[in-house]
Amino acid sequence: MADDDVQGFRAGQPGLMVRVPEAEPLVRAWRERLDPSARAGVPAHVTVLFPFLDASRIDEGVCVAIGEVLGRRESFEARFDHCGRFPGVLYLAPAVDTSFRRLTEAIVERWPENPPFGRQFDDVVPPLTAAQGQDEAVMEKAEADLLTGLPVVAQVSAVDLLVHDGTRWRHRASFSLG
Repeated sequence: MADDDVQGFRAGQPGLMVRVPEAEPLVRAWRERLDPSARAGVPAHVTVLFPFLDASRIDEGVCVAIGEVLGRRESFEARFDHCGRFPGVLYLAPAVDTSFRRLTEAIVERWPENPPFGRQFDDVVPPLTAAQGQDEAVMEKAEADLLTGLPVVAQVSAVDLLVHDGTRWRHRASFSLG
């Protein structure tokens, strides 16, 4: 498709995410080199739901509904204290991921037609991706470096809606947690 970028995201494709600015000093250099989403404008984050409704369907009513769903969830502290791996992916993992999972569950309960990652995975783990698509030696070097900067502690008080414009991810709205 003409509006697809090299990662296969299409214009109008949105995602809900928790920004983790506290992790930026640790992961920024690795993400800029080894995570294509960083180069496309995505900050250090934990995904709440991707994909979400097409951007053409996200009107004021949908935004109000997102705000209501997320406003019932309490803000929380997240402590990223170790690294994890998926095939081809290195990430910072929260010590306890329950609060992130509950955010995803709340959104999916309201919009069940949008399962996390299109049902690609049986268990949706909430990672903060640091690198992807690299050979093992690069991943090991990145992991060793990241471990020296852990833990990262973050206060989670909002979820952001980002939308892909065909080239970059753009911030569209923020929704406060209760």
